Amino acid sequence: MALIIILTWRLSGVVARYRWFSPPQVSSLPQTTGSELMHCKLFDESEAEQVIALFRSVFSVSEGAAEGETIATLVSHLIEQTAPDDLLGCVAKCGNRITGSIFFSRFTVPNGATAFILSPVAIATDVQGTGVGQRLIRYGLDELRSRDARLVFTYGDPAFYSKTGFQQIGEDMVAAPYPLSQPIGWLAQSLDGEPVPAMQGATHCVAALSDPGYW
Repeated sequence: MALIIILTWRLSGVVARYRWFSPPQVSSLPQTTGSELMHCKLFDESEAEQVIALFRSVFSVSEGAAEGETIATLVSHLIEQTAPDDLLGCVAKCGNRITGSIFFSRFTVPNGATAFILSPVAIATDVQGTGVGQRLIRYGLDELRSRDARLVFTYGDPAFYSKTGFQQIGEDMVAAPYPLSQPIGWLAQSLDGEPVPAMQGATHCVAALSDPGYW
């Protein structure tokens, strides 16, 4: 699984269904669409309504209206319930239109390193396949580096997230907050040039993500 964003993908002939961090894929467009005119910026609370609408629209198109509402509620809770120091939002804009949005929230790990987890991700259906998602994630990772974050985790399709530096890790290396339905999707990367360290003990995510049903 993954956090409430269903993405069906094939690996070694097996279909895995994630309900969380991987952005839904509707179609691929030519590489000349969208990304050249796009710029990335930090999320501002004044953009909350537009960002929530983006998540609702993207997931309604991909997975149905009920899923769109679920994701919109999740994003609303992240924005409203998470302390500013524990949340980093980023958006991709083309003119005045938001075409992509991602959120990193604080993730508490046993060794005390500053860590975040990436979830959720939404890219407007008409610019999917143009590299907007990768550019937006790289922008967010650079911003986290500037804030001295050391580790970033996510839970989703390894084929997608490996393009931005994430690698598969075992739960015996760093535990997830809850049992994973698809352990192959547990991913991490180091932001300080060192390997992701193995550590023993419990991990914790922010309240909006603290539901075992998401994992």
